[in-house]
Amino acid sequence: MEAKPSVSPRPYNLGKRREPIDQGRQQILTAARRLLAGTPNYTGFTVDAVARQADVARATVYYQFGSKAGLLEAVCDSLAEGGQMSELAGAFTEPDPIEALRRFTGCFGRFWGADRAAMRRLRALAALDPDVGAVIAARDRRRREGLTVLAGRLAGASVLATGTSHAVPVLFMLTSFETFDTLAGPDQELTAVVPDVLRLAEAALRLF
Repeated sequence: MEAKPSVSPRPYNLGKRREPIDQGRQQILTAARRLLAGTPNYTGFTVDAVARQADVARATVYYQFGSKAGLLEAVCDSLAEGGQMSELAGAFTEPDPIEALRRFTGCFGRFWGADRAAMRRLRALAALDPDVGAVIAARDRRRREGLTVLAGRLAGASVLATGTSHAVPVLFMLTSFETFDTLAGPDQELTAVVPDVLRLAEAALRLF
């Protein structure tokens, strides 16, 4: 694991200093996503490699993000912003539980497709790199928690033929990046297979 230099991030609240700091942060995030999408091997994503790609000092990456895990969290947040994950909250305020599941699934289709190459590499790296694995596992836990809520609502509305203990792992698998990526194949956008994912959910859980 890479040793972290003794650089302590400090908050900058002065308006004149904020803009260049944000630009530097975005520069590093863009470099990290480019590296994830294009690096030829699974050991190529390191803080040093990101710093070189962004043309900044290694200490600058730590200054902006605190750690490799912090950088990875920020990359995931960047992908979530690009995938319009802010709309996910609407799935939980939607009164119709079936429509709520449709909205949830559509949100993840957009999220997974925000940068497919980078997302594929992140998911693969999670099995090999403990830092990446911890970040991805935490995000997956939140997706599972959301599906647990939705499955409970479906059961409460008597439209779920199976119990929630069966429904949640099925829905978790169906809304995964790996499912969207496989169904879409090399030629389709991931959002195009949202109806296919929902049909699989219907077949598996006899929902609609």
